[in-house]
Amino acid sequence: MAPQNPRTIAIRDILTRLCTYYGLRPERLGNTEIDVTSLLELPIVRQHAQRTGLPAGESLLPVVRETVRQLPPTDRLIADSALALGLFRDNPPDGVDLARLYADNLGPRRGYLVEHWRRLHEALGVDRVPEAPTVKRLRTSSEGDTFTALADLLTADTGYVIPQAMPSGKILVSLPDSVRRPKSVTVVGDAVIDHLYRVDGFPAADRAARGSFTRPPGGKGLNRAVAAARLGLEVALVSAVGNDKDGAEIIGFLTNENVRCDLVKIVDGGRSPVTAVIMDSSGETRLIGCKDDRVKLDVTDLHTGGVHAALASSEVVLLTLEHPKGVAEQVLAMVRGMRPRPQVIVCPSPSPAVPQDLYQYLEVVDYLVGSPAELEAMLPVVSTGSTEDSAQRLRGLGVRAVCAIDGFRCSVRSERLNLDVGRFHGALKNSPGAAAAFSAALACRLVETGGELAAKDFIWATAAMIPTQKLGAVPRAMPDKDRIDDVVRLGNEQ
Repeated sequence: MAPQNPRTIAIRDILTRLCTYYGLRPERLGNTEIDVTSLLELPIVRQHAQRTGLPAGESLLPVVRETVRQLPPTDRLIADSALALGLFRDNPPDGVDLARLYADNLGPRRGYLVEHWRRLHEALGVDRVPEAPTVKRLRTSSEGDTFTALADLLTADTGYVIPQAMPSGKILVSLPDSVRRPKSVTVVGDAVIDHLYRVDGFPAADRAARGSFTRPPGGKGLNRAVAAARLGLEVALVSAVGNDKDGAEIIGFLTNENVRCDLVKIVDGGRSPVTAVIMDSSGETRLIGCKDDRVKLDVTDLHTGGVHAALASSEVVLLTLEHPKGVAEQVLAMVRGMRPRPQVIVCPSPSPAVPQDLYQYLEVVDYLVGSPAELEAMLPVVSTGSTEDSAQRLRGLGVRAVCAIDGFRCSVRSERLNLDVGRFHGALKNSPGAAAAFSAALACRLVETGGELAAKDFIWATAAMIPTQKLGAVPRAMPDKDRIDDVVRLGNEQ
């Protein structure tokens, strides 16, 4: 069902955001970051408030409940569960667990609705029960159609125009413990302990190489979070570690680097991830990942008020792909429904086994940042002849801008820019922290410019890679703003 008009779209989007959190509950409407002014100003809500003498906030739930009862049975069930309306509370069907049907988190509500699809339809007197959807189809298609139909009914008074919300009249709610933070970034990625082996050269098959060993914290997510924090941003990391000595060390390191750790999942009895990093004197590396399958993020871990609040209040979301299949897709799906939507940077590393799973979300990706090989791996079905070709195809799939990182150079391809930055010359062939520094610097410029980047911003982000050429712990090599400014100045002198 296609949206009929801008009012329908506006109301549908508010309902979508409310269901993502705790549903349409009166106790939440006064404590959320979502602008619900357009809902409260609907004629049908105002008329109910005038008739009953109740405030608009208390009138909203009964109005929506009665309107949902006008929907066809399947849409009625979807709206009831998604918005936690409680239509079955007065007369619960046998065998239906209302606590699960109206759970705090949307993920469990969806799962229970799909699991008990037939029973709930029969409770409404439906003789021919439609085929149960998958949770994915419910999330990506069915709920959108239902909320469009509901929004059409709620906005049926065509003589009324939804007003623009004025700053003084804006009714804001925030999830529990959430505060809009300036210059905030949420990073979704891994956090590990690196077993770093420094060698002069990679050993031949029949020889041992002499080297040195250290064990600093690392990981693609951690490196980017630390890099962003050093640039003055307020950073939250969404990740998972074990409840062990390594996990405590990772949390302590992040805390000292001013990165929020309350969204890092700590798994009891699990061992924190370890990556063996072998680095030669030119900066090239070889990696061996060692993970406990119990220590990982699941899609259900994203359905918490804390994660939702962090994403919604962020200026930028920075996403890597270490977590299990489905996590990146869910993050992008969540961000897609947010208004206003944060800017999204995706680093396609490690390369996903089935990148096609991400294609339906690529229109949410503002900046895709990766090496030429990583960008090519996002297009496994075709043979791309060049990075230029890869960028063009990825932009055709919806990506707003593609940034190819190669050594200490960057190529940017977008609707507005066709830019190659190669003015900064490194002493090494490569640096394991270069991509993290670039991504964090890009996030910094997005925050500071309000989202519209010019050539100078990409030059600054490229310069951020140069200071990472320290053959040691990657996060400790991340530069601050002054250091990046120095590199830009030197590059201009050259």
